[in-house]
Amino acid sequence: MVRSGDLLPSLAMVLVQVGYAGMNITSKMAMESGMKPLILVAYRQIFATIATFPVAFFLERKTRPKITLRVLMQAFLCSITGVTGNQVLYFIGLQNSSPTIACALTNLLPAVTFLLAAIFRQEAVGIKKASGQAKVIGTVVCVAGAMVLSFYHGHTIGIGESKIHWAYAENIASQGPNSTGSNFLLGPFLIMAAAVSWAVWFIIQTKMSETFAAPYTSTLLMCLMGSIQCGGIALISDHKLSDWSLTSPLRLISALYAGVVASALAFCLMSWAIQMKGPLYVSVFSPLLLVVVAVFSWTFLEEKLYTGTFMGSALVVIGLYGVLWGKDREMNEKEVGEEIQMKVKQPHTVKSDTNEDIESRLSAGGGGGAAAAGEASCSGCTRAISP
Repeated sequence: MVRSGDLLPSLAMVLVQVGYAGMNITSKMAMESGMKPLILVAYRQIFATIATFPVAFFLERKTRPKITLRVLMQAFLCSITGVTGNQVLYFIGLQNSSPTIACALTNLLPAVTFLLAAIFRQEAVGIKKASGQAKVIGTVVCVAGAMVLSFYHGHTIGIGESKIHWAYAENIASQGPNSTGSNFLLGPFLIMAAAVSWAVWFIIQTKMSETFAAPYTSTLLMCLMGSIQCGGIALISDHKLSDWSLTSPLRLISALYAGVVASALAFCLMSWAIQMKGPLYVSVFSPLLLVVVAVFSWTFLEEKLYTGTFMGSALVVIGLYGVLWGKDREMNEKEVGEEIQMKVKQPHTVKSDTNEDIESRLSAGGGGGAAAAGEASCSGCTRAISP
């Protein structure tokens, strides 16, 4: 049963995953039309910074803590891991694979986050309990599924062809003569590296939320630093002004969507949810990407589905929700333990109140009251030891 306190964070994380699904499709189509992935990442952070500034300024104007050197260092580390490292690796990996494989390998995120959170003592393992065993086994199954998905294709699954693809997506792909071919070995490796970088961001963001409880401002700082880093990398790799042009509607829409929805909105919601629920909770919603993107990729990009993709994705999702089940049971066990402790402490509180009441009567009644209280106490002692 879903508790009321979990409903709003859950809806926010579902919205984030739907937004990421749309970003995968629009970004893949923009790169198919010839847009360079590093330039797309740079524009993404620039638009994200512009979109986040008014939100952070107006909503946290009165509640924003002081921005110290420690906060700036944490924001810098967040930008290196959550923006530059994650997105540069992911978009180059996406260019060399497919949206379905990219989203499926992103499901490694909860397992990697769990391992790092356990190392940094932000998550308890509890290997002797069923909850801890479920988290460990789920992590292993999740990694095994990612390996199957990356290195085994098998036969294609015949589900027919989409009519929409031939009218739109193929025409878009034909406009990109400079686009590179896919590398189904390099692509999955880079996407897995991006998942590790993203998991590191979860750990750092958790620490930052403890010292700087302003998720929108922290997102703004991270996007601002990330735009400088990604812009510098893109300029070094590509000096042609024509490659930076956004005259194509598809490129403009892809860059705006990635910046406003997949960075500004997504990072604000994730930072808030991490502050509310912790890093593992936020990461376990990533499998929603797989279902939405698989349907959209088949519809718009004529992507074929393989038996290896299906088997690997199934293992990843099963392992992921093994981790989620273990986490949920661990939280329930913690709540039950706290309730038992409260019940154990309650009789001591009643006894303490009774003793205080007796002492007040003794002080008020004098010697006679003391004698009567002594007799009552003795009588109570006698009753306590009588058979």
